[in-house]
Amino acid sequence: MRIYRAPGAGGAPVTQADLLTDFANHLTFERQLSPNTVSAYRSDVESFLEYCLANEVEPQNIAPEFLDKYLYQLRMVEQLSTTSVFRKMEAVKCFYKFLLVEEIITDDPTRFLKSPKLAQKIPQQLTRQEMDRLLSYPAKKFDEIRTLTIVELLYAAGLRVSELINLRIENVNTQEGWVLAFGKGGKQRFVPIHPQACQRLKYYLDVREATFADKIVGSELFLNRHGRKISRQSVWKDLADLGRKAGISQPLHPHLFRHTFASHLLQGGADLRSLQEMLGHANLATTQIYTHLDVADLKEKHKKFHPRG
Repeated sequence: MRIYRAPGAGGAPVTQADLLTDFANHLTFERQLSPNTVSAYRSDVESFLEYCLANEVEPQNIAPEFLDKYLYQLRMVEQLSTTSVFRKMEAVKCFYKFLLVEEIITDDPTRFLKSPKLAQKIPQQLTRQEMDRLLSYPAKKFDEIRTLTIVELLYAAGLRVSELINLRIENVNTQEGWVLAFGKGGKQRFVPIHPQACQRLKYYLDVREATFADKIVGSELFLNRHGRKISRQSVWKDLADLGRKAGISQPLHPHLFRHTFASHLLQGGADLRSLQEMLGHANLATTQIYTHLDVADLKEKHKKFHPRG
């Protein structure tokens, strides 16, 4: 498929492959989106362009009604979840804004398009008792000690799993109590960590050094048994195993500790702005979802203690 520039814009026609590459570069370098988001948006737009081709419609000439038809295709024919439909339509809107900037189109057909509303889910969290049970698990082997240190750090700093596995030893200061995390788009932030987390990290670093004393290993903080950076999949698996051993009823995963970190801080009196900074949220609205956790907690206490509850 060849896509022609708008009249008067000049330039040769652009192939679909070239356009997708340019779009991905725009998302990466100008929008500074994460590699996972860029990959997902590129895939979503590629699917949309294939739909245009199947319907013999030039993507630069579509009408708003065609977008309604595509939305129906995603919802009713492919029966995708609301979350998937939302992401795909957001990708298409982002693509047409890119075409506008590149002067391939002069009018954005998505400007009046409303993506399906997502139901705001209250994040799950672990109780303080469950966290105490996890962190008091008697770890003996290297992989258990590593997993407990991961739990301590996720809970102490509210890190994303991608931030955690990419931490290098020099990104952690156990003397002053902080972690330097690299978030989405390469944005960095300092997050304070408490003395207990520092103690756990110091112990892990001693065990790490003893385990790999005679080997050349990576400079990442958390290593697998071969001395290389631990993978996301290994973190998920190790957390799930630890949860079963410690008798935690709900399945453990990295983001659960980020939610627990945020909700426990709010319950302890932290303000939203500080929490936003520690979580690395670009928008305060993203952080505000955790305020619903306090409401849920209040309702539970009301039910428990009110005479007619």
